[in-house]
Formats: sequence, C-alpha cells, structure tokens
Amino acid sequence: MRHATFRQLEIFEAIARHLSFTRAAETLHLTQPTVSMQMKKLADSVGEPLVHQTGKRIELTETGQALAVAARDIFTVLERFEDDMAARRGLRRGRLRLAAVTTASYFAPRLLGEFARRHPGIEVSLRVCNREQLIASLNEHLDELYILGTPPEDAALVARPFMENPLVAIAAPDHPLAGRHRIGLAELAEQPWLLRESGSGTRKAVEKLFAQRGITIHPRLELGSNEAIKQAVLAGLGISALSKQALDLHPTGQFAILDAEDCPVRRHWFIARPAGAPHSAAASAFERFLLDSRPTAGTTL
Repeated sequence: MRHATFRQLEIFEAIARHLSFTRAAETLHLTQPTVSMQMKKLADSVGEPLVHQTGKRIELTETGQALAVAARDIFTVLERFEDDMAARRGLRRGRLRLAAVTTASYFAPRLLGEFARRHPGIEVSLRVCNREQLIASLNEHLDELYILGTPPEDAALVARPFMENPLVAIAAPDHPLAGRHRIGLAELAEQPWLLRESGSGTRKAVEKLFAQRGITIHPRLELGSNEAIKQAVLAGLGISALSKQALDLHPTGQFAILDAEDCPVRRHWFIARPAGAPHSAAASAFERFLLDSRPTAGTTL
C-alpha cells in the first residue's frame, strides 16, 4: 500500500460508491482507460483483487470492501480538517455533499443555488436517487446531508422538517372526477391507479392514506419516476398522487388536482444526517440555511 496514491484511492472510492467504472470516470472527469489503469496499479499495490466483474456488473471483493471503508475514513478526516480551516476563515471555503430523493430534484437545485450564492467558496455536490438508494447511502454515511420525505424509523439519524410537502391526487383535465367536490376515498380507490415503485416514499404515503380507512388500492401500473407517472396520467391511463412540488413547473390546468377526502395529505420535507457522524462547517451552515429560511415550494428565497 505504500505506493498507492491519494488519486488512486479517490478513484477507487468513486468506483465503490457507484459500482461502475463508467460512472466513476464521469464523476471525476476522467477517461475510462485512465480509471482502469489506476485501479490496476492500486490492486497491484494492495496485492489482491479489489473488484470482480460479471458482465457489466461490478462487486467489491472482501478486500475491496475493507479498503473502501478505509478510504472513506481517510477522506472524512481530511475533509474535517479542511472544514475546520474553513470555519476559522469564516466559511470562505469548504465542501458539502448532499443526497436527495428523486422528487426533491424539483426544488433542491434552487435551494443549493441560493446557498452557493451566499457562500461562493463552498463546493457543493448533489446526488439524486430513489428512496431505497438514499437510505442505503445514509446507512453507509456516503453523504453528509440527505433530503427526503418520511425519515426511516429504524435508522440512527437526526432529521428536521424544513418545508411542507403536500401530496395531491391528480388526473387528466378531462377525467370524469375532475371538477367534482369532496370525492370519497372509497370512490377514488375504484379508479385505475398509477403508482411509484414499491419502497417509494410517495407510494407509502398513498397506501397509508387508504389503509387508515381499511381500503386497499391495486395499481394498474407501477412506474419508476414522477415524469413517467405524469405522462401516463395525461394519456388517460389512470389517476395518481404526487408531491405538489412535482407539478410546480407545469402550466396551471395541465393536470386536474382532485378535491378528494383527506387530500392533500399534509407531509414535510426533512433534512437528515446520520446520528453521531462528523458534521462539517459547510453542512451545519446548509442546515441552518434551510431551517432559518423555512422555504416554500415555488418561491424565491
């Protein structure tokens, strides 16, 4: 390991995080041959294989898993040092790693943009993923802060609400229920439903709403993104429920927001971090920024 370089560890950590040579190369702005060459040199320094590949799928070996943990510990210590130095300079420099669930991508860049304008010396990275991927990242402490809907109950974390996240029932404008008032949940459940994949926070909220009334809904389609659901709704394939933020960029009237019983479902967005994990000056500043601003969707801070 004496001949291993910091850059090689950085490349390996990116591969371990994405489980992809291509994604690691894109993240670090390197060519894939460069990534492959540096990985070979690192494996030679360690003396054992770090990954094994089946087709296009990459998995870490036992040695690779141990090295990934060690590399992250090294980077965490160095980042903590950089952040301490930044704090002494009045937060003129620093780094913030943020992960957010897919729906948060409708507003998170705007919040990060305003934060970056206030703190131009802070390097900001945003990773967007689904809920299951985000919780896995949280458990492994891959990022400092996380934006999500309902925090998992079984995770050791500190989570604070910072913005409302109302869930609304939607349909195509010419749907028979559009324009109706106080639609009962039982009638709503009879419609063909378009839902996110299992594990999605939005889907969990929809199923909980109906389960509280002893009603079960059966999806006509399961779709992996909000955009796919919106297109299916407009195509007349059924109704759905989405975070209101997912509709903010669409013209008024493009979707019918249904006046249904117990809707909109009142929820919140949370900013979360692993309990007990090192907390950088940049992360603390971004948390304060969100909690002090108390932003609302669609407004400028």
